[in-house]
Amino acid sequence: MAEVTEHRTVQEFPCYYDVFVPDGARGRPLLVAMHGYGGDKTSMMRLVRRINERDYVIAALQGPHQHLVYPTKEKPELGFGFGWLSNFKPEESVALHHRLVREIIAAVAASGEADSTRVFLLGFSQSAALNLRFAFTHVDAVRGVIAICGGIPGDWESEGKYQSGGIDVLYIGGERDEFYSPERVRGNARALERRARSVELHILDAGHEVPRDSYAVINEWLARIGEEV
Repeated sequence: MAEVTEHRTVQEFPCYYDVFVPDGARGRPLLVAMHGYGGDKTSMMRLVRRINERDYVIAALQGPHQHLVYPTKEKPELGFGFGWLSNFKPEESVALHHRLVREIIAAVAASGEADSTRVFLLGFSQSAALNLRFAFTHVDAVRGVIAICGGIPGDWESEGKYQSGGIDVLYIGGERDEFYSPERVRGNARALERRARSVELHILDAGHEVPRDSYAVINEWLARIGEEV
C-alpha cells in the first residue's frame, strides 16, 4: 500500500535584529535582548534602553515565527507578533536560535563596537529558557544570563546535555505571575545552581511582565558581574 512520507527542504529565511551603539562606544560589553511570545525587537530595544543605554552595545533580536494579532478595543488594527518556537519540531527552532545568537555576537564583535568576551543575554518569558539553553551549551560564548518571568530548559536534569561553567544568572520573577509562580521560579533557581557559577534570585511585586523595579536590579547586576571578568 502506498504511504505518505514527510520530506524536508531548507530555504533561506531572514531574521531581524536592531543594534544600538552608544555615542563613542568601542569595545563595550554586548547585551543581547530577546522579547517574549507576541513581542518584537522594537519594544524590547525600547525597554532595554530604559535599563541602560550608556554602557552597553545592545542587540535586540526578533523571534523568527510570526503570527497575527487580532484587533481589540485598545488596538483596533490587525497586528503582528513574534515567537521563538512551537511544539512542532521544537529542536529545529532551538538550533535556529543557537545559530542566530552566535552569528549576531560574531557580527557585532567583528565591527569592533562590542567585546565578544563580555556578552550577556537577557530574555523575557519564552526566550528565558532558550537563552539558558544556549548559555549552558556554549559556555565560552556568554558571560551571564538575565532570565525574567520565564522557565528553564525542560531537559535541564539530563546528564551530559548541558555544561557547567563560569556563567552567572540573574533570575527575576513576579509575585503575581500567572504563568511562572514564585514557587516555580524558586525551584528553577535551585536547579540552575547545579551548573551556574552563581544564581541571584529576585521575586518582585509584579505579574507576567518585566517589572519596573527590576531595571535598577538588572543594571547593578550587570555592572557588578562585568567588573568580575
